[in-house]
Parts: sequence; structure tokens; C-alpha cells
Amino acid sequence: MSANPFQAAAPNLSSPNPLHESPPLPTKQAFLPKPPATWGEVGINDLWVEGLLLKWLLAKGSLTGHAIARYLCLPYTLVEMLLQRLKQSMAIAHKSTTSMGDFDYQLTDDGRRRALIARDESAYLGPVPVPLNDYVTSITAQSVKDECPDEIRLRKAFSDLTMPDHLFDILGPAVASGKGLFLYGEPGNGKTSVAERICLSFNSAIWIPTTIMAEGQVIQVFDSQCHEKTTETNNPLGMSQPDARWVQIERPAVVVGGELTLDALDIQLNRTTQVAEAPLQLKANGGVFLIDDFGRQIVEPAALLNRWIVPLEKRVDYLTLPNGQKITVPFDPLIIFSTNLDPKALVDDAFLRRIPYKIHIENPSRQTFETIMRGVAKKFGIEYSDDAFDYLVKTHYDGKRPFRACQARDLLDQVLQMARYKRQKPQMTPDSLNAACANYFSAMGQ
Repeated sequence: MSANPFQAAAPNLSSPNPLHESPPLPTKQAFLPKPPATWGEVGINDLWVEGLLLKWLLAKGSLTGHAIARYLCLPYTLVEMLLQRLKQSMAIAHKSTTSMGDFDYQLTDDGRRRALIARDESAYLGPVPVPLNDYVTSITAQSVKDECPDEIRLRKAFSDLTMPDHLFDILGPAVASGKGLFLYGEPGNGKTSVAERICLSFNSAIWIPTTIMAEGQVIQVFDSQCHEKTTETNNPLGMSQPDARWVQIERPAVVVGGELTLDALDIQLNRTTQVAEAPLQLKANGGVFLIDDFGRQIVEPAALLNRWIVPLEKRVDYLTLPNGQKITVPFDPLIIFSTNLDPKALVDDAFLRRIPYKIHIENPSRQTFETIMRGVAKKFGIEYSDDAFDYLVKTHYDGKRPFRACQARDLLDQVLQMARYKRQKPQMTPDSLNAACANYFSAMGQ
């Protein structure tokens, strides 16, 4: 992600059209994964789960029954049934007794053989996966299209950015629609920062499974690089404990840039573990999928765009499993294309029609640029100077280059670093700004 080029400026809530609390929109009942009470509710073949249980014992040496249940993320009552069956078939044995009537279990020779066979088929070691159908149901129940953030929530999400008021009237309906949008304009004006804050306007967390199983293939869904667990569990139904195979996360914001390839949009198999990795757009379901620097990827823009035509139209995606079978999954991210290039040069009319919102992030005006610089100076502990700002504009901008939102931060950061180097108090002066501009604009033109 690129750094935030904006600095805090409080939203204008005392404008001629003051904000009013909007009436709540109809909402669906909150989705909460219920712990399975039967193997039918688990949705995974119990013989497959037996193999996973044996692999856990192979990896750990010995485990209590309750510890096994925690590793499998299943209720102990269901795991106890498997333990009894495996003990009867001589695959496991009691190593010792524990408190509360539990036992320490370990593999027998036959159990070790069975565990090694299961590990050769798949080295997956984790919670019992969730069936694909349950995942589809969860995304439908938690769709990003149901969020519909209003103006108050949107302005709150953008409260640390200096944004012209008219941009909210354009951006708001685009976000509320849950459909794709283009952010375009000159570099350095905060397109990435805008896209990242869109997700902050969503005020609900969602549940996702750690892994899912589709046609016998385990697919890793939860990714700590894309997903942030919530600190508090949303449990409106008062349930003592949700299904432990699921994780509650903030609505995701998945950001990719010039490194994006078509392979990253398909299921990838780890040949060593035989565990598949969910594609980026599936990890972004229920949140935001930002394709930054669009048009600068290795893959041709036309090929990348063609990949999205059907998902944007149908709101479903078609993926191929490593075994060649096809599966249908929901396509439920708010997809955002951010580019410094002219969208008309990248996209044909057929695709533009499927991206109904095209938003130009313009160069800031002098007034906006000054507001940003005041905020950055305050953040950096630099006393703001009107005279120094007027000198900066007259000497380095008027008739020479347009304002860019990121430049206020970048120039004052150079002032700050030079002062630190010289063990001096940072000051906003013509001399310090001249030195910063000499470094910053060298070889850059604009």
C-alpha cells in the first residue's frame, strides 16, 4: 500500500446542508456460524476427519481428547465418537488418564501407518474445513452490497483526509452501490488512500471459514496478510461459542499493484502440502478489492479486464480446482481500479459499462493544498508559516507545476529529516523549503 498523502482535516458538518441521521435500511439477520451438533452439520466426511485426527496425533505424539477437539475446531461430543471408533479399530490407544474423565491418546503402529498414508495424500494440518455450500451461504448473508454506508459514515471514514465536499457526492453512491468503480487521475493525489478508506466506511465485521472444502480439495481462505481478526466477537444471538472453524474479521481490503498476474486470480496448489490457496478476489469477498496502478501490470490490461467481465455482470466467479473440476463461488468484493492513466486508453466501452462509476481524483486547489500542509506541519511538530507557504507557492509552483496532495507531506518530511540530522528544531522557512524542493523535484519535472 502506498503511504497516505493527506493529513487530517475535520469534515465540514456546519455547511448549508447539514447532515442528518438517515433512517436505517432494512437489514438481514446477523450471520453467525452455529457449532455443529451432528456430523451432518459438520458437512465433511467423518472418515476424512479421522485421517486429519491421526495426522494431528502423528505431529504431536500424544494429545488429550479435548486438545484434539480444539485442534480440529469441533465440539468434543463429536470428536469423542471418532476417538471411540479409532480405539476400537486399534488405530489409537490410551497413553494415560487425565482429569475430567479424559484420556491421553497416542497412535498404535497401525494408526501411524494410516496417519502416514493420510499425510502423503495431503499434508494439511488445521481445523476441519467448512463445506463450500456453507461458505456460499455465508457470503450471501454478509454481502458488501448490504452495507450501504451513508454520508455520515463515509465522512467519518475519511475524517483524516482533506477531501473536497463535491467528491463525497460522487463517491458516496458508488460505495453504496457495491458495484465496481474507477479512480483515476494524476499520481500523488491519494487514489490509493481514498480506496483504502472506503472499507472503513463499512461498520460491520464478517465471518469467514479458515478453510473450505470443495470436491475433496482443501482451500485456505483465511490469510493474515489480507484479513484482520476482530478483537471482540459479534454474537448478537447470545450463543455461548460460535463454530470454531470460522474466524470473525473486519471487512477485508485486499490491495494489489503492478505485481498482479492472472495466476493470482486462480486457485493455486501448494505441491508440497497439497493444500490450495484461495485467489485474491475470493479473499476480498465481503470487502474491497483494489487493483492499484492498473495498466502497469505485466499482463495486458485487456486480458485482465476480460477476467472480470462475467463476475461483474453475474456476481459469481468460476474457478478451476487443481483436479480440473469447476466450482462456482460468489463474487462479492467492491472492486476498485485505480490508475494514473486515462481509462479510455485502457478499457473498451463494453467494460466501462460494467464499471458504472468513474471518479476523477483531481489535483488539489491552492486552498486545499494549504489545508493539507497545515495538517502535516501539526503532525510533524513544525510551526506553520504563512509567509513560507506563500514563498513556496510563488517560487516552486506558480507557472511551474500543479499541486499534488502527497507533496505537502513529502516536502515537510524532508524539512523534518534535515533538522534531525543537524540536531536542530525543524522550521518551515524559505531556506528549508528550498532545500527540500531541490531534492524532491530534481529530475522529476512535475
